Amino acid sequence: MSWQPTLGLLLPPLLGGVLVLASHVPLGMRVLRRGIVFLDLAIAQIAALGVILAGLAGLESPLAVQLAAALAAVLGALLLAWMERRWPEVQEAQIGVVFVLAASACLLLLARHPHGDEQLRNLLAGQILWLDYAQLCLPALLSAGLLLVLWRVRPLPPLLFYLIFALAVTVSVQLVGVYLVFASLILPALATRHYQGLRRLCLAYLTGLGGYVSGLLLSLWWDLPAGALIVWCCACLGLLLFALGPARRAHLSPA
Repeated sequence: MSWQPTLGLLLPPLLGGVLVLASHVPLGMRVLRRGIVFLDLAIAQIAALGVILAGLAGLESPLAVQLAAALAAVLGALLLAWMERRWPEVQEAQIGVVFVLAASACLLLLARHPHGDEQLRNLLAGQILWLDYAQLCLPALLSAGLLLVLWRVRPLPPLLFYLIFALAVTVSVQLVGVYLVFASLILPALATRHYQGLRRLCLAYLTGLGGYVSGLLLSLWWDLPAGALIVWCCACLGLLLFALGPARRAHLSPA
């Protein structure tokens, strides 16, 4: 069996993963620092709700679906930003409530849809193996713009942070699904939290990239869902990096 043609099919999914990681790794570090870890799940679920509403409204154009998802995510981000200013002491609980309401709305809207289960599964687990180069053009441009804002605007106002987060998650949900959005944001940031500066950023990117590469290859070899394998590979690599990190070594060193 020749692996070269098959491995070539994995290049678009890998590039899609790189685009997701490009914006999600630094955003994940900010989310972890702010203590609002489940913000990405809530915004991702709201973006998925926008995709479902677009489908039920008969919108078939990819651009129309993208705009519907972006509008839903931005409105959700504005709501959460307002709730943070109004009730900051219970922000994480509010994020959880918004997430479960959006997830429940998705279930209700798809309950009578003939392909509802399949559509919901695709939104959650993603269809990363079916990505092609044409689907990556708009995410590449958006990721470049968001990264420019992240690095040039210091400090980042809370409202602008929520809007950037909403736009980044909107695109990535349709590329890789809700589960991989969460994994790409949180796992690299969590694994490198005891590192500092540029070293932390590089290790976080390498953790995410290693998870995508190994997950895609294992999916090819074992014929298992790529998204789920990538999540597990990111988690395992993150755990290994954390175990070998400075906090672990300091804990094991003699007094």
